[in-house]
Amino acid sequence: MSLAESFHEVRLPARLAFGSTAGVERRTEIATLGSGFERRSTPWAFARRRYLIGAGVRSLDDMAELVAFFEARRGPLYGFRFRDPLDFRSCAPSRSVAATDQALGVGDGARTQFGLVKAYGDVARPIAKPVAGSVRVAVDGVELAASAFSLEATTGEVTLATTPAPGAAVTAGFAFDTPVRFESDRLDVTLEGFAAGRLVAVPLIEVRL
Repeated sequence: MSLAESFHEVRLPARLAFGSTAGVERRTEIATLGSGFERRSTPWAFARRRYLIGAGVRSLDDMAELVAFFEARRGPLYGFRFRDPLDFRSCAPSRSVAATDQALGVGDGARTQFGLVKAYGDVARPIAKPVAGSVRVAVDGVELAASAFSLEATTGEVTLATTPAPGAAVTAGFAFDTPVRFESDRLDVTLEGFAAGRLVAVPLIEVRL
């Protein structure tokens, strides 16, 4: 099964994620030398996001919906879209998306395709799951009309209708989802009343695409 086949282009309903916990994971390999100095390296170019959801789910109807979503994904078998409660825009969560939020590249007189990215300092994270209709693009600070570019919403690839001039800065703003999967093959629910229950925290983990 290819990566595309193992991913469902569906988003987890936001209300099922109320009360979620978000975290960022890095993998660092540390070797302590005989002199006491350390040598640190990482096999990961990018961090990996982890989430715990379900803490805010109390009604049996919502629990049933989450169970149905879990079943439809065959547990961890298929990935899906998730809106990170802390990191879902090209700008700060409190700001509005602008076409100049993120640098995508510079024109060379021939290139028309640019992948969406979000910068965290000097780390440029590829954005593969933008929200359709949210993407805004600018060339040298001038925002383009929606008809002047096309977006592949399943990969985050933007194609400009007109080739940018050499040296022209291409930027974009967007909302995006994080591709994740259920981390466990198991989902547990405790019945606490006739119409209420408690869901054991459900872990999600970001997947590479």
